Amino acid sequence: MADLQVGSSGGTGIPACAPVTTQPSASSTAIGPTNQNPSTSSCSTSRRSLAAGHSSTSHQSPITSHSSLATRHSPLATVFLIGAGPGDPDLLTLKALRILQSADVVLHDSLVGPEILKLIPATAQHIDVGKRAGFRLLTQQDINSLLVDAARKHNIVVRLKGGDPLLFGRAAEEIEALRSANVPFEVVPGISAAFASAAAAKLSLTDRRLASHVLFTTFSRAPESQFLPGIGLTAETTVVVYMPGPDYAEVSAWLQRASVSPDTPVVVLSKASRPDQSQHVTSVAGLAGIPPLPAPTLLIVGRVVASMSETAALDFFRNSIEGATGHAHPS
Repeated sequence: MADLQVGSSGGTGIPACAPVTTQPSASSTAIGPTNQNPSTSSCSTSRRSLAAGHSSTSHQSPITSHSSLATRHSPLATVFLIGAGPGDPDLLTLKALRILQSADVVLHDSLVGPEILKLIPATAQHIDVGKRAGFRLLTQQDINSLLVDAARKHNIVVRLKGGDPLLFGRAAEEIEALRSANVPFEVVPGISAAFASAAAAKLSLTDRRLASHVLFTTFSRAPESQFLPGIGLTAETTVVVYMPGPDYAEVSAWLQRASVSPDTPVVVLSKASRPDQSQHVTSVAGLAGIPPLPAPTLLIVGRVVASMSETAALDFFRNSIEGATGHAHPS
């Protein structure tokens, strides 16, 4: 089969720095942690054909085969935009697992958990299309072109995204490209990092005594973008900040410019749901003084964070009744 082409100008193959790797063995389809490490990628391997040596009859998934997949899903479905969840393989949906283990090609983001990547069958080809330290290996247009080209050569193409594909995952641009090329596709939702982080912190994003609405936003945005154009925040808003970056002082100033009180409690969560997850509780003002936690990280900002401490929750509940602003103790 021919190599996948990037762009519409008849390129010679995958860009030089689009890593293409294969899984080491079929045993990697077992759910849960293993001692295997995913194979590493390089610019040299990225030039190989995505379809080299693949036989659709050589692999039968322990969950389902290609033929049964076609009966359980639309027979026209070619590309699957799948949410990989926060990283714990036990939180991957059964539907996502079934499709992933029947994939011919998988294009995945850099922050998809390594235990999830081990579930890719040995017969599948996969490409890391994410970014590291702000450096993107491929442009979004490159990724769109790879998806369209892969769909024309393979039965099951998976676009694997961390968390949920429809929340800060640029899925809208990929959906537009697939529709323009008349490529059938299906979206398989995943557990978003916001819900996984709240579960890890054992707090509710809403509490009828403290918070009545939730805002999902990201610090990774165009410089000219405003925080909340035309929309105001209240003391009852829980703000979830995706991709806060390594400079929490900038995030602290950014939140305060949006009229978030410096005393508002914050929990920073790192690698939620994974064995090495960690967290740090502080305030919006105190956020400026703590070192960054390992990515992927997420911030939950609001009075509900006080529920992580019984005493603090009681104080916030009393203050909310009195109409006063609650206080959190900076770390």
